[in-house]
Amino acid sequence: MEPLKLKAAFQNYIWGGTKLREEFGKNSDLERIAESWELSCHSSGLATVMNGVNKGITLKAYLEQDWAARVGEGAARFSAFPVLIKLIDACQDLSVQVHPDDAYAREHENGENGKTECWYIVDCEEGAALAYGFNRELTKEEFRASIQNGTLLDYVQLVPVHKGDVFFIEAGTLHAIGAGILIAEIQQSSNLTYRVYDYDRVDDNGFPRELHIDKAVDVTKTWSAPPRRRRPMTEFEGYSTAVIADCPSFTTTELRITEEAVFSASEGVSYTHLLCLEGDAALIYDEGVVMPVKKGDSIFLPANFGAFRLRSQNCTLLMTQTLPRA
Repeated sequence: MEPLKLKAAFQNYIWGGTKLREEFGKNSDLERIAESWELSCHSSGLATVMNGVNKGITLKAYLEQDWAARVGEGAARFSAFPVLIKLIDACQDLSVQVHPDDAYAREHENGENGKTECWYIVDCEEGAALAYGFNRELTKEEFRASIQNGTLLDYVQLVPVHKGDVFFIEAGTLHAIGAGILIAEIQQSSNLTYRVYDYDRVDDNGFPRELHIDKAVDVTKTWSAPPRRRRPMTEFEGYSTAVIADCPSFTTTELRITEEAVFSASEGVSYTHLLCLEGDAALIYDEGVVMPVKKGDSIFLPANFGAFRLRSQNCTLLMTQTLPRA
């Protein structure tokens, strides 16, 4: 058994830039790479395996060959793989938007999942900010009126960001990534977005992008949302960690490796996904086999993989799993 290096699926939304190609080595024929879907079994963008005997097949197909053993106890309780992980390069402001929760999505969107997500600020330009909830509590009527009369941005909470900041975006939270921000997004596997404001932009064909005002008003929590910043790192010999998100669909830990980190096998509990954000490392497994890991690499380890080590002098990764719940 070997770690799987994944090839992302790419999206070329109108607000995207070039940093994922220039700084993370992502190869695509698209003019813009707005998003790279690094860990994805979603039909809108399937990640594929780049190495080994499974080279060329989708991650979804690989997991379906032996579902319970490969995803683990935590994810096997879901009907489909529950997580989607992206890198997002916002060259322009994204639309102001909101995502529904599972109950609303399943009732109104043909059984689709809702979307709770976590943003990790990988990098940002000086002065960059994002929209996160409201700057005061609104009624639903005030929210709808602000959309219709063009005053919504007067009530949106803008939060300056810095490299390493973390924001947990629960379903129902109004939000928007601002220009000049590059993030790693860990989210439920869903592609549902309700746009409420898009700066009067048009798409590549000259048409305004669709807004979803009625549904957005239905699902949006119209109170202010305080930012959630990075939790303190816990220091160990050779590495440090911080859990940055923990919810039923995913648990994500920031790892900073300065020497070596050893991870014991909890066989059958969960897959492990590693996304390298900075530096490089050696992933060591099976009594000494080494896989080089560099910035931008996306690595999947099935739940029955076993113990492994990460060795580096300076590397930052996000480790994501889906853990069992009582």
